[in-house]
Amino acid sequence: MDLTVEMFKPEMVEALKRYEKHIVCIDKTPDECQESMVRLMDKAIKAYLNRGPHLRHGIALDRQLTIILSQTDCERPLCGIYFNLHSPYQKKHAHRKSDVKSQRSEDN
Repeated sequence: MDLTVEMFKPEMVEALKRYEKHIVCIDKTPDECQESMVRLMDKAIKAYLNRGPHLRHGIALDRQLTIILSQTDCERPLCGIYFNLHSPYQKKHAHRKSDVKSQRSEDN
């Protein structure tokens, strides 16, 4: 069975409905989200088709979306589309203690 982006159109349409209704995203408009979803679906299909013999998933992601294709007993893999929780207002992590100690010893 040849996998195509079109095969997963129902899942993408449903995810885009949720995006437009529930997701507030400064980085992507709904149209940009759809473009990203198509691009990531293509990458997930390639990852799925080229996975190792004991691996069951093809995964593609960016900062806002994760797409996972999972092997099943059927020919068509399951498709999961997830919206990554992210805030552009999230504070950057402070330096780790070891980094701070290294900096102090260099200053002395």
